[in-house]
Amino acid sequence: MKNNIEKACFLKLTQRIVSWYDLYRRNLPWRETQDPYKIWISEIILQQTRVDQGLSYYYNFIKRFPTVKELYRADNDEVLLYWKGLGYYSRALNLHKAAYQIVEEFNGKFPKSFSALQQMKGVGKYTAAAIASICFGEAVPAIDGNFYRVFSRIFADEFDVSSTKAYPYFYQLILPLVDKDRPGDFNQAIMDIGSQLCKPKNPDCEHCPAKQECRARNLNQVEMFPVKKKKQKVEILNLQYYFIKYKNDFLIQQRDENFIWKKLYEFPTLIPDDWKEYVSLEKKVQHKLTHRTLNITFSRIDVQHENIFEDLSSQYSYIKVNLIQAQRKTFPKPLESIIQEWG
Repeated sequence: MKNNIEKACFLKLTQRIVSWYDLYRRNLPWRETQDPYKIWISEIILQQTRVDQGLSYYYNFIKRFPTVKELYRADNDEVLLYWKGLGYYSRALNLHKAAYQIVEEFNGKFPKSFSALQQMKGVGKYTAAAIASICFGEAVPAIDGNFYRVFSRIFADEFDVSSTKAYPYFYQLILPLVDKDRPGDFNQAIMDIGSQLCKPKNPDCEHCPAKQECRARNLNQVEMFPVKKKKQKVEILNLQYYFIKYKNDFLIQQRDENFIWKKLYEFPTLIPDDWKEYVSLEKKVQHKLTHRTLNITFSRIDVQHENIFEDLSSQYSYIKVNLIQAQRKTFPKPLESIIQEWG
């Protein structure tokens, strides 16, 4: 064990963490099951999404796609529609691709080990560990930001969590602490401790089951951990969209799988040069993604003649929709706002 703290002390810590979970665990629907499909869906939804926001999406998604075979049979547009509003739509696309894998490559059955689960599209080490520990009892830590924060504080460990070597380092650090009999409960306990007590700012140390062993607390240095030295550079992108409308219809296209907003719908990005003089209104919007800032210009063009509208649609293979039809398709959030305003 690290920092010369007795192993027996940490065995007691493991027991206290699991006992705390028995008393204070959050009442969440996916904690009432060991069905790997439902655990998988919950874990993917909760990536980049708060629990309170994700709950309704979980219920709706499971109601519409109650099994992996139902998800497999759906088309991309419908899967994206049930993800609408959650953002990070590549998560939904990867879910759909992984459902294909399970049905067509794995004979309809989930892989049962930490290593095998990582063969699934969109399933990284964290999600694989969560499913393996909760559903199949494999004693492996499900390491995410909560784990880095909680254990870097317990050990007052200055290892840079933004380093590419952080995962293997903390994996070896935490592995001996994972409860061998209840690994899933241990992992979920750390999630709850990280979200409810060991917060980035103003942590509630007094109610934390790890307060006795926590070196950062004992040194009065809790908010100095975790150490994160590398800052992600923000990329700035400039986008141009044309909102082209004739009466109640407007034109859209579907994005491919390259770059941002894969397979979502968007407005035209190309028009004949002589059309640009017919722009009647422009709106500039800044939209921030995790590591990108998008500067978006929306230009509105109202077409007066149906044949011109149809010719443009045919020339560029754009899709003609009205407001009701658009509601059945998934657009990036800033484009949804334009539809509500200009549609």
